[in-house]
Amino acid sequence: MNQKPLFITGIGTGVGKTQVSAHLVESLQADYWKPVQSGDLDASDTMKVRSLVKNDQSVFHPETYRLTQPFSPHKSAELDGLMIDPQQFVLPKTQNQLIVEGAGGLMVPLNDDFLMIDLIEKLQAEVVLVVMHYLGSINHTLLSIEVLKSRKLPINRVVFNGLKEAYSESLIRKRYPELRYEYLDWIES
Repeated sequence: MNQKPLFITGIGTGVGKTQVSAHLVESLQADYWKPVQSGDLDASDTMKVRSLVKNDQSVFHPETYRLTQPFSPHKSAELDGLMIDPQQFVLPKTQNQLIVEGAGGLMVPLNDDFLMIDLIEKLQAEVVLVVMHYLGSINHTLLSIEVLKSRKLPINRVVFNGLKEAYSESLIRKRYPELRYEYLDWIES
């Protein structure tokens, strides 16, 4: 693989990581990998992205962990009688750009000692941070950017997903003018 993987994470749960992943997979004709799926195995994020992608170039790689319960990965794994082992996370082999979709936000625990941000670091990925506006989203966005910067993890772009909010977006852009920003208004049909 010639390019660093793009790791799609969000400022929290339900902000549109799967939609942004599908958009990037389609627009870049990239491959897709979700390392951990917690719950919803009959309608997984991989299945959702596959259903939204129309190109025939993208490959959908299997999850490393498929957990049956819809909780944070560390809890879901324990309920399934497992412990997530960070050594099991190995990037799929591909010559294509790889889109990696995380679960929840940066500080989601995969086990007692390993967080989602640790997985990003292990995979040597660039981050695509998905932001959806709600009361508290400015704080969650600034905290997410700060922790990425403190760990010296490269931020490929920030994607504002959903309804526009000029005050929030303006403040975030002014605070971090060096970052690349995009807007995605994704409506599933």
